[in-house]
Amino acid sequence: MKKILYVGAEAMPFAATGGLGDVMGSLPAALAATGEADVRVVMPLYAAVSESWRRQMKQEDVFTVNLAWRQQYCGVYSLQKDGVTYYFIDNEYYFKRPALYGFFDDGERYAYFCMAVMELMKRLDYYPDVLHAHDWQAALTVVYLNCLYRSLPGFADVRTVFTIHNIEYQGCYDFSILGDVFSLGENEHSLMEHDGCINLMKAAIECADRVSTVSPRYAEEIRSAEYAHGLEYCLERHANKLCGILNGIDYTYYDPENDPAIFAGFTPTRMAGKAKDKLAMQKEVGLPERKDVPLLSIISRLASHKGLDIVSECIWSLVAENDVQLIILGKGEERYEQLFLTLQAAYPDKVRALITYDRDLSKRIYAATDIFLMPSKSEPCGLSQMIASRYGAIPVVRETGGLYDSIKPYWQDGDKICGNGFTFANYSAAELKERTEAAIALWNTPTLRKKFVKQIMQTDFSWGVSAQKYLEMYAGIE
Repeated sequence: MKKILYVGAEAMPFAATGGLGDVMGSLPAALAATGEADVRVVMPLYAAVSESWRRQMKQEDVFTVNLAWRQQYCGVYSLQKDGVTYYFIDNEYYFKRPALYGFFDDGERYAYFCMAVMELMKRLDYYPDVLHAHDWQAALTVVYLNCLYRSLPGFADVRTVFTIHNIEYQGCYDFSILGDVFSLGENEHSLMEHDGCINLMKAAIECADRVSTVSPRYAEEIRSAEYAHGLEYCLERHANKLCGILNGIDYTYYDPENDPAIFAGFTPTRMAGKAKDKLAMQKEVGLPERKDVPLLSIISRLASHKGLDIVSECIWSLVAENDVQLIILGKGEERYEQLFLTLQAAYPDKVRALITYDRDLSKRIYAATDIFLMPSKSEPCGLSQMIASRYGAIPVVRETGGLYDSIKPYWQDGDKICGNGFTFANYSAAELKERTEAAIALWNTPTLRKKFVKQIMQTDFSWGVSAQKYLEMYAGIE
């Protein structure tokens, strides 16, 4: 049985801000459920971790972490959940803060975290077969292992995987802090350097035995300048160790039959609850309670790369020319927040702009939605299109990253319905509008809609398939 140690900055349900937390909370449990791996996870003990979880923890050890000239306290706590051992690194100076990220000393905070992980392995006499680090905040575990710890007892046979969840965020810093913050010297200068700066992601790519991304298409895309944010040459050089494995979603948490967050449960063969969820959502946000109108939704960070620029080009005509309702949930760039608020003011019986984010509210909207729009410019994996599908919404997506891998275009082969959504290739407002209106036309054909929605809901986005692919990747590392 392989021993796998996951290292990441967040994990559901303890503390999370996005897709990384969903993966770190779901994938380890799926791997443990196979019975083929001893899976453990280590993350910081943030202030956001609730007292109910803290009461379940036990203290494993207390020691000092040396980071350059600093000597910092480190407490290690653990708990068991879903067959996985979770370790929490306790240091209130670094992690007792009002948010997980966004502080001036994030580089130091996660350097400390990564060094603490190395020391945890020594102190607990636990040396995994594979150390699997996620995103730039965990990148230094791969670097420290190779540069500082490899020759120490126990570390020689530890193999490494580094997963890129979003290549846009690389952990870039000035070289003046190489020794003072990161505890590295001139021998590591060339390893850490990219474009004149320290680049933690680049260094982890160089050091890792395998590099993975969260979808096969994204693994191809990030070898090109259009998507790589400057790391295309590094990734092309290491293409032989690069692969993409599509994320899944937690079928227990995202379960339309038994979800306590939604008004009524439903399944692919018993859909009456979805109609009730739609009416309940219309009532909740003050839209006319109509069964006969398709309810569209956008649940997203309101940013250009999420496709909001092409949405802004076509949304006025889409709403004006079609008998639809639209709910937008999200926060982000002010121009998009104002766009949707202005749209709501112009069409008060058609549009609701909810400029907030609430996980339970998002689930109620997914459950109510008939057509879900996700026209991202880039999308490493995307979970929203999978969640929407699980809750019986027809996805309209652009063919990029994980959207390309997870949603295949609707077409008919005689009486057979193929695909599980509507897709478009070019980053174009005209194509987005045309495909959305095609989805509206299908929705307005009840017999076809019923068959297609059932097929969409039965698409397997669980972690089972992905977990097997991860096990195969681990087995292939020499």
